[in-house]
Amino acid sequence: MPTWHPTATLETLKKRAAILQQIRQFFAARHILEVDTPLLSHASVTDPHIHAIPAFFKTYGASSEQALYLQTSPEYAMKRLLAAGSGSIFQLCKAFRQGDLGKIHNPEFTMLEWYHLNFDHHALMNEVDELLQGILQTPPAERFSYAALFEKFLNLNPHTASLPELINCARQHAIQFTTETSDKNLWLELLLTHCIEPHIGREKPVFLYDFPITQAALARIRYDETPPVASRFEVYFKGVELANGFHELQDANEQRKRFITDLDYRTEHHLPHPPIDENFLAALTAGLPNCSGVALGVDRLIMLALNLSSIEEVLSFSFQNS
Repeated sequence: MPTWHPTATLETLKKRAAILQQIRQFFAARHILEVDTPLLSHASVTDPHIHAIPAFFKTYGASSEQALYLQTSPEYAMKRLLAAGSGSIFQLCKAFRQGDLGKIHNPEFTMLEWYHLNFDHHALMNEVDELLQGILQTPPAERFSYAALFEKFLNLNPHTASLPELINCARQHAIQFTTETSDKNLWLELLLTHCIEPHIGREKPVFLYDFPITQAALARIRYDETPPVASRFEVYFKGVELANGFHELQDANEQRKRFITDLDYRTEHHLPHPPIDENFLAALTAGLPNCSGVALGVDRLIMLALNLSSIEEVLSFSFQNS
């Protein structure tokens, strides 16, 4: 029997609309331009842990179709705008990810992404914190380096720990993993999600910053520090990861190397092999201005703001009901 009714209540949808308006007012007060970029692209993200949903386009009368991708984030297109001289920008848009479905995941979701010129990741954390205080009515967030939390909860230096040390730590905390991988990042992620995340951000948001260089993604690496760290942060509140931010990498050659490393990993693990976004790399070559950027899950933010337990409750129609 078809279910045509909305997933969220109409009262919740009115509150959702008010929060979206509040977000836009936040950026208008800071003179940050709202932009709109395509959801379909000929290229997609290479990150082996993020999977795009493919789409196919065929013009009338054509004998073949083009393989396209629903975007997992507007990041690459927004950085092309930054390189073209847009100044600081933000976007509220839909994003799509393959395989994500659960209490805080939906294949189609709303993302808030913004870039602030001449900000490092610490300055952007200040701005994210201001937004969270306004939407969630929270006190100022706490901040910890990635290393500080691993040392506090696990007595382990995540930047220098060996693979056997990480595996042994996981075993001591009864973390089960079906295949014993040699990927240190997967072990670090398991330790973070099982042993650290449950204990942080319960009363106020927590920023976790300065990640291992192997998890830099699109962030700068500060090689002048010992050990080197990636200028990246994540935000957690009440057991939910809300946002992921970077002091953005400007080096096109370094970014290409990271993309190729991602694709090599995908090949080794028999994962889809999306094409590299050459338009994005060309924009980096032309010159991305000094900036920091962050992507924030809006559905999760609204869920927390309204004290609900699932993002289904803040969506007009959930994936199963779409």
